[in-house]
Amino acid sequence: MNKIAKTAKKKIFDLAKKNKTFRVAARGGRDVAYHAKMVLDEPFGKIDDKKVFFQTFSGRGYSDSPRAMYEYMLNAPEYADYHFVWSFREPEKFAFLKGPRTEVVKFRSRADNKAMRTSKYWISNYRMLDHQHPRRGQIYVQCWHGTPLKRLGYDLEASDNSMNSIREIRSKYRTDAKKFTYLISPSPFCTKVFSTAWNLIETNQTHKIIEEGYPRNDRLINATSKERDEIRKSLGVEGKKVILYAPTWRDNQHTSGEGYTYKTEVDFDKLQRELGDDYVILFRAHYLVANSFDFDRYQGFIRDVSTYSDINDLYIAADILITDYSSVFFDFANLRKPEIFYMYDLEEYANELRGFYISLDELPGPIVRDEDALIEEIKAADDWQPDEKYEAFRARFNPKDDGQASKRTLAHIIKK
Repeated sequence: MNKIAKTAKKKIFDLAKKNKTFRVAARGGRDVAYHAKMVLDEPFGKIDDKKVFFQTFSGRGYSDSPRAMYEYMLNAPEYADYHFVWSFREPEKFAFLKGPRTEVVKFRSRADNKAMRTSKYWISNYRMLDHQHPRRGQIYVQCWHGTPLKRLGYDLEASDNSMNSIREIRSKYRTDAKKFTYLISPSPFCTKVFSTAWNLIETNQTHKIIEEGYPRNDRLINATSKERDEIRKSLGVEGKKVILYAPTWRDNQHTSGEGYTYKTEVDFDKLQRELGDDYVILFRAHYLVANSFDFDRYQGFIRDVSTYSDINDLYIAADILITDYSSVFFDFANLRKPEIFYMYDLEEYANELRGFYISLDELPGPIVRDEDALIEEIKAADDWQPDEKYEAFRARFNPKDDGQASKRTLAHIIKK
């Protein structure tokens, strides 16, 4: 039965990929069915003014700004009479959150639906499902999930070879902008980008932006050496120099019925020969990447931490970040640690897949194109210190990350 279901799912994805009319009709059908279910099967309950619904990456984990804002509210006296609901695809993994004030529900379940419809506040870092719309009186906070290097939404200028056309992508951003009450921004740079990516200027919605820093980065600012040592111990990487390798996904690497895949373009054999005695690599695939990775032959040198819930732990544990076009480098810069950009496919990515919001000359670290240069830069990082360029980068992109963003942002959202 599972095989039949997977085959059917793949055929549906294939049809949706080829046929825009079918794709739009399927989404519209979900929307109608959702609202019919709410009205007929489960009548609306009263909105609870002190109930907050949290979700990250469509229920994939417990992390990011929603986590930071939840933990602040859970411990702050001014929110002592609030209660919370977390939505997860695998709720059993997050049972530790359950308590007198916190409920855990399964993503897309009846309990999830009821919690969403009765919570005054929705706090998410990822777009809600197409058919999910806040009721009148509900407040939907879109935290987003990073300072963008790659162009988004209305700022995309050409086909990106993904499943959806530019027109459909813009339609999604237009729909999302209508849904959310607030959109969180960490900087003037992001405020400008978000205003154009979601077309907020043309639609007179720029008032929805709250520019107070990224709540998720409070923990990075407040991290201690003790916390770093504890994380490294829990990961089993004590006594080594820790490299966090966090590449992003590619628009043109998509498998019908499965999702985005990623092909590692690093000669790990070479890296192990050159670095294996002193270094360990924490490999972190993007959350959209569906395929798994087999690093068994590199035991003791590479750890796959793609499913590790909170990337902040990995930032704190790492000595060096290696990435390509992922937004992780903006947040990591808060820690004043070395960053290396391994961009083996730079021309293709920049010219055919995505454009960039900033000049690559502004990046807070060197760009390398092959393993020899990568190894050289890793070894050179032993003597690294943040320079004027690095500090200028931090000042431009993280000016309000001071460890108090959660407090300030919530003060805007929940007005006493």
